[in-house]
Amino acid sequence: MTETSNLHIAVVGGGPGGYAAAFLAADLGLRVTLIDPEANPGGVCLYRGCIPSKALLHVAKLIDESRHAKNWGIEYADPKIDLSRLRSWKEGVVKKLTGGLGLLSKQRKVEYIQGRAAFENSNTLRISKVGGDQSLTFDRIILATGSRPAIIPSLKLDTPRLMDSTAALDLKEVPGTLLVIGGGYIGLELGTVYAALGSKVSVVEMLPGLLPGADRDLVLPLHKRIGKSFDSILLNTTVAAMKEESNGIRVTFDGPEVKEREKVFDKVLVSVGRKPNSEIPGLDKTQVQLGLRGFVQVNKQLQTSDPAIYAIGDVVGEPMLAHKASHEGRTAVEAIAGHKVAFEPAAIPAVVFTDPEIAWCGLTETQAQNENREIKVAKFPWAASGRAMTVDRTEGMTKLILDPQTERVLGVGIVGAGAGELIAEGVLAVEMAALARDIAMTIHPHPTLSETVMQAAEVFFGTSTDLYRPKKM
Repeated sequence: MTETSNLHIAVVGGGPGGYAAAFLAADLGLRVTLIDPEANPGGVCLYRGCIPSKALLHVAKLIDESRHAKNWGIEYADPKIDLSRLRSWKEGVVKKLTGGLGLLSKQRKVEYIQGRAAFENSNTLRISKVGGDQSLTFDRIILATGSRPAIIPSLKLDTPRLMDSTAALDLKEVPGTLLVIGGGYIGLELGTVYAALGSKVSVVEMLPGLLPGADRDLVLPLHKRIGKSFDSILLNTTVAAMKEESNGIRVTFDGPEVKEREKVFDKVLVSVGRKPNSEIPGLDKTQVQLGLRGFVQVNKQLQTSDPAIYAIGDVVGEPMLAHKASHEGRTAVEAIAGHKVAFEPAAIPAVVFTDPEIAWCGLTETQAQNENREIKVAKFPWAASGRAMTVDRTEGMTKLILDPQTERVLGVGIVGAGAGELIAEGVLAVEMAALARDIAMTIHPHPTLSETVMQAAEVFFGTSTDLYRPKKM
């Protein structure tokens, strides 16, 4: 029996970080209370984020492939879309997953409280729930309160025509025209869904390119493809004003490349990032410190400046990703349990689930340029991939970012169909300090898209079987 085995842990927030933390704590023999407003764990990711959006993106991909099939001699009639059944299917996926998490909570004997928590002091929470409030004292508290869609105060309108990502996922109707404000991954993913369902989608982005965090050569194939399915892509452009009218929202654009200053859209989706849910009632009664952007400040063990309180996930900072939150949650629990741990990953994968998908991990080419780091880049175009040809998706590309002295893999970037399923090999390579030769010598199955990772390493050595690109001496 260890000193920490009798600790009572509270986890505030039941998202991917919160329930991962709660479940591991229970597995390690700690007493656990998990607090969340929903009936079951799941958080934004399962209820209003990653899971429902990916379910809808699967439908969008199916519609797009049915249209694309005419290139292969197979033609289908235009799809008949039953929005009610589509919503029911999406909600069924959510219900099944969140219900499963509720069952796992019971199996692990995690005390689950549906309610909202406020601090009375560093160890005591007042929980508001149906049936009355109660105060509970804990040895340690983990904050996993997540984030919410950011808003632009100057563009706020009190109308259902203006949506955030949560409202867009409700899929109440398919608007004839839709403007997406923000060319980040959430806006592009949801824009892809609505375009496939029949909306004329326009995207406006204030910066010179879509997906500002990704390398430009990875974004280019996506830009070309959605340029055909979207009505317009407006770069270097801002929204100066919005006004609701009887037939929609009149939007005024501002920018050097703007051709049409005003346009009316049936609906507008604002997708300009997310804000941390760090305005927790009573937090000022603790020693927890917030940074400039409202993120909770933590050390590598995810401990705040208050020794009794830890924080994980979106509320502690970028990248705001479910898998990052889950690993932080596990690290925090292990630290509480007395294990020698730290959250210091060499690579956190990012995936944009558009079509084509974009995925990257570790050092990016853009980062290296900004930091004046010397790197070698090895690229394998999917036009030389037999598997890519068989699925008629040759626009993809796989690249390795390598240390020129040691040949160590510092980063991996992939654009193409299923890139998100391929990037884990890159994450492992970066974490294990693999060399280009390690990847080149690892036998990959043929014909697969995963081969392109091996072939990119072969390109580095100038010995790619499927691409004649001699190494420069």
